[in-house]
Amino acid sequence: MALKERHLDRWVTAYRRAWESNDPEHIAALWTEDAAFHRRPDEEPVVGRDAIVAAWLEVADAPGETLFEYEVLGFGDGVGFVRGWTTYRTEPPGEFSNLWVIRLDRTGRAYEFTEWWMEKP
Repeated sequence: MALKERHLDRWVTAYRRAWESNDPEHIAALWTEDAAFHRRPDEEPVVGRDAIVAAWLEVADAPGETLFEYEVLGFGDGVGFVRGWTTYRTEPPGEFSNLWVIRLDRTGRAYEFTEWWMEKP
């Protein structure tokens, strides 16, 4: 199956669902068994689906705590580039700009994910 941009959109929608629910099954469904999750490009990745789920839950945001918007900057050959905007409804509120590089396998699961995030002043 040739992956299309709609597969990336589905993945980002599922990522957002997992972000809001913090349900381990929702989180696990995003990743291949041996996926690498780079929470920052300058850190060692979290490797493996179970490790990613555990790491995610250690720093999970509360449901409803964030607003998230995104646009796909490009997609081809299973590699997607996504620009995002995250707003935290906390006190004090916070706003972040995000850039994601997502590598999907033929089933639409991520085998590599790298994110850059920058807090707005």
